[in-house]
Amino acid sequence: MGIAPGDELVWSVRLVLAAVAGAIIGFERELHAHPAGMRTHLLVSVGAAAFTILSMHGFADVAGEPDVTLDPSRVAAQIVSGIGFIGGGAILKYGVSIRGLTTAGSLWATAAVGFAFGSGMLIVGTAAASIILFSLWPLHALLRRVRPERKDESRVRLGMTRLETLGAVYDCLVAEHVAIASIGSQRLGKGRYEVDLRLQLPQRIRQADLEARLASLEDVEVLESAEVY
Repeated sequence: MGIAPGDELVWSVRLVLAAVAGAIIGFERELHAHPAGMRTHLLVSVGAAAFTILSMHGFADVAGEPDVTLDPSRVAAQIVSGIGFIGGGAILKYGVSIRGLTTAGSLWATAAVGFAFGSGMLIVGTAAASIILFSLWPLHALLRRVRPERKDESRVRLGMTRLETLGAVYDCLVAEHVAIASIGSQRLGKGRYEVDLRLQLPQRIRQADLEARLASLEDVEVLESAEVY
């Protein structure tokens, strides 16, 4: 038994809807310069929808054959586990801190959106996409408002001849109430070290003031200083 062209048209519409939902979710990530953006979320959503449609209708010709057992839910289980590899690539380690967990979660949830659209549950897919968007954008803005004090992120790269100088750098940051999100160091040569700091600055501290304060320390050279958005 073949597949009717009308059925394929309906399935194609589901793919388009899954693509639109994935692209909208990814657009928010793209705006905030996260590792997985619009194209990645679109592909995850469309891929999940396509696999769902294929698992439900792609084996209709052999469904009635003897000794043939089809279980469409197995494909759904593989989508859930397989998306973990892509989500893992969005998680990045910066020194002692981890970033990208929210993006990994949005990829995983976007796969569920594609699965919903692919199976024909259009209202569920739309609701899931709306909830994901709410968690990424309005909810994030709300949490930033209710926090007692917003802290801006800053990246500073320092040069020094002795790693012991880090003690003076740490004391300086503590005195200014600057939190260290991550720290990394590397030896460039004999008596040459480079330290990469990711900092969280209170609102009262300006980037230029912090740079000047660090530059005034003995054996410290500010190689690079920039705000992180």
